[in-house]
Amino acid sequence: MDDIDPIYYGPYDDDVSPHPPHDEPRHSTWRTPVVLILILILIGLASWYFWPTPKDTARHQPPVVIQTAAAVRQDVPVYLDGLGTISAYNTVTVHTQVAGHLDKVLFNEGQDVHAGDLLAIVDPRTYQAAYDSAVATRDKDAANLENAQRDLMRYENLGADIAHQILDTQRATVAQLAATVRADEAAIENARAQLSYTHITAPINGRTGIRQVDVGNLIQPGDTNGIVMLTQLQPISVIFSLPQQDLQNIMTQINAQHNKLTVLALAQDGKTIIDTGILELVDNQIDQTTGTIKLKSTFPNKDHLLWPGGFTNVRLLVTTQQNVLTIPTVAVQRGPQGTYVYLLQPDKTVKIRPVTVGLTQDDITVITDGLQDSDQIATDGMVKLQDGSKVTLASDQKPDADKNKPSSEDNKSSDEKKHKHHKDSE
Repeated sequence: MDDIDPIYYGPYDDDVSPHPPHDEPRHSTWRTPVVLILILILIGLASWYFWPTPKDTARHQPPVVIQTAAAVRQDVPVYLDGLGTISAYNTVTVHTQVAGHLDKVLFNEGQDVHAGDLLAIVDPRTYQAAYDSAVATRDKDAANLENAQRDLMRYENLGADIAHQILDTQRATVAQLAATVRADEAAIENARAQLSYTHITAPINGRTGIRQVDVGNLIQPGDTNGIVMLTQLQPISVIFSLPQQDLQNIMTQINAQHNKLTVLALAQDGKTIIDTGILELVDNQIDQTTGTIKLKSTFPNKDHLLWPGGFTNVRLLVTTQQNVLTIPTVAVQRGPQGTYVYLLQPDKTVKIRPVTVGLTQDDITVITDGLQDSDQIATDGMVKLQDGSKVTLASDQKPDADKNKPSSEDNKSSDEKKHKHHKDSE
């Protein structure tokens, strides 16, 4: 026991390993990451080589049912759209011009009247008396004038036997009476006018509104509401606004066409045409607050579909693009590379075709580049399409009802069986 040498563990017991030290290879520290990177590269290359492309995927998918339309050439109108306010072409509040009791009302509310039609009568007795008095005064003064003129003729015939002063006085008397008669004539005209004002007539063609006063009331020229309001509905005006950026285009077309531009009034659906009119006026200044320009149009309004105070959609026909290539708007698709369509190929596949889009008007889009006349493009089912997808036209598919409908041979066989069964029963 005394011959065994003691084991020396060093200054710290934890730093000593029971196994003898040995040198490890230095390259083991970087070999593992390199191998992993190579494996990932090989996996990526294999995935890229064997992974199907979109075209390969499209070829193996079942055919997509689509609808198509042909690219056609046609004239496309260019419209500017706005919201218009309808206003009567003329509006008149009918007032009395003389004071008095309202004797008669000769119109019905909502009645169409013409200029000159009698609407109401004010008590005329006072004004008739004033007219008769003016006529009587004129007649009296005319008689005095006639007598003075005869006296003047007598004085003139006497010649030197009468004093010049008497002759001059008589001449002045005749002139004075003549002026009085002329004043009487003016008074008669005034009394005649006042008397005519007791018969209130329509100043314009139009439709009467709600009556503002009843028979028997005392009316005066200063009444605020008047008797009734007349509005002219045929023709009728529509005032609308457009952005000031459109002003140059509008004025260019007005000067080029030397004619008034066409304006369409549309129903609330924005498609149904209510009436067709013309552009009457472009306002003489731009509204700086809104940056818009006001325009006034006139419509015949034969069916009374436009009503004062209402609103209507307005389309101003600026010009028409002649013989341009067009397709349905729904066929145009947009992607990172721009606009494109799915072009039908002869082998019943579709191909992505980039196109340059021009004017879009409602459901029609003008194509300036990328398509030719009669090219067939997809207009439905584009969500399921890819470049190279197989397609089936909806027009080529038979409805289910036709599939379930028995053929003529089946009907003939059924009739033969019924006939045979009838013979057997006999």
